[in-house]
Amino acid sequence: MLREQVLDQTLNLLEQRGLATLSLESIAELVNVPLSDLRRFWPDAEALLYDSLRHHGEQIDIWRRQLLLDETLTAPQKLLARYKVLDEQVRLNRYPGCLFIAACSFYPDSEAPIHQLAEKQKQASYQYTLELLQEMGSDDAQMVAEQMELILEGCLSKLLVKRQLHDVAVARRLAEDVLNVSRCREHGALA
Repeated sequence: MLREQVLDQTLNLLEQRGLATLSLESIAELVNVPLSDLRRFWPDAEALLYDSLRHHGEQIDIWRRQLLLDETLTAPQKLLARYKVLDEQVRLNRYPGCLFIAACSFYPDSEAPIHQLAEKQKQASYQYTLELLQEMGSDDAQMVAEQMELILEGCLSKLLVKRQLHDVAVARRLAEDVLNVSRCREHGALA
């Protein structure tokens, strides 16, 4: 049994069926591994969920770092790249990022480790956006970053329920509009 395979299969199952349906038994059956083998690594479903979300967060962090280091893309392209990836993943019936939104709702206590892990990922997303906006010389980078993150979180929340690809396109267009308005504002066009 490869740990990453179990975590990836768990993430896929969570994206398809939601957090409430997770059980060690369903994962053992999915990955064709005895339940006792899974229990050696994860004593219960919550431990597996935490580890899966942590693994997913690491995947997203690597993607962000790669984007930040990509010198062929401009800062605005790096900001909007998340929607391209989200579009590609939704077409594959995958919903990256949605699980963190769901985890905050499913574990509303801000002291719960899973809630904290999800909140950490949301903060990392905000920092990524803020860093790129500051690189662009955005007039009010913090406010624009909050607007951009609100758009992304709204898109992810809606994908949790509706799972419609069109919502990704709408969110991307809205994010582009926010970026364009912020550029106009910094050049005095809206004064």
